[in-house]
Amino acid sequence: MTEPKIRVLVVDDHPVLRDGVAAILENQTNMTMVGEARNGSEAIDRFRELHPDVTLMDLQMPGMNGVDAITAIRSEHPNARIIVLTTYAGDVQAVRALKAGAVGYLLKSSLRTELIDAIHNVHRGQRHVHRDVADEIALHVIDEALTDREVAVLRLVSIGKANKQVASELGLSEETVKGHLKSIFSKLDVADRTHAVTVAARRGIIEL
Repeated sequence: MTEPKIRVLVVDDHPVLRDGVAAILENQTNMTMVGEARNGSEAIDRFRELHPDVTLMDLQMPGMNGVDAITAIRSEHPNARIIVLTTYAGDVQAVRALKAGAVGYLLKSSLRTELIDAIHNVHRGQRHVHRDVADEIALHVIDEALTDREVAVLRLVSIGKANKQVASELGLSEETVKGHLKSIFSKLDVADRTHAVTVAARRGIIEL
C-alpha cells in the first residue's frame, strides 16, 4: 500500500507565491496542495473545511495576520501543524509565531531548497526553524525585552514623531519619553533613534 499524500494548505496574499508553492509540490509524489487562502480569516475557514496535514502561513497579510490566525486555528485544532512562511528573519516575530503555536519557521528566500524538508519534518512531528532565524533567536534569548510602553514610543518615533508629539499622544511627560528612549537604546544596544528603529524593524519588534 502506498502512503497517503501529505495534504498542504497555503496561506499567502500573493498569488505568485501560492502558485510557486503549488509548482514545487506538484513535483512531489507524496504531497499535494489541497487549498489556498489569501488572509488569516480565510485560512481559518479553509482549515475547518479541509483539515490539512500541514499549513504554510504567511505573517503579514491584510485583515487578520498570520499570528492571529495561528492562535485561532490552534485553539480549535491543538494538533494543527503550521509552518510560518515569511520574508522576515527577525527573532521577536519568530518567537511570537512559535509561541502562538507554529512548529516551523521558513524564509521565502529558501523555498526551493528547504520547503520539502520542512514539510516532511513537521509532518513527522518535529520542529523546523530556518537556521538564520534560529541563530537570531539564540543571539537575543537573554536580552531584556522592550515593554509595551517602550514599543508604543518606538512606533511613534518610527513615523517621525518628536518627543513632544510622542508625549502628547501617549499622555506622558517629555522627560518620561526621554527615559523610555534611553531604556530602548540600552536594550537594543544602539546610540540613536534611527538605529533603534532600524534594529527594531529587523528583529520584528515594530513594523515599518
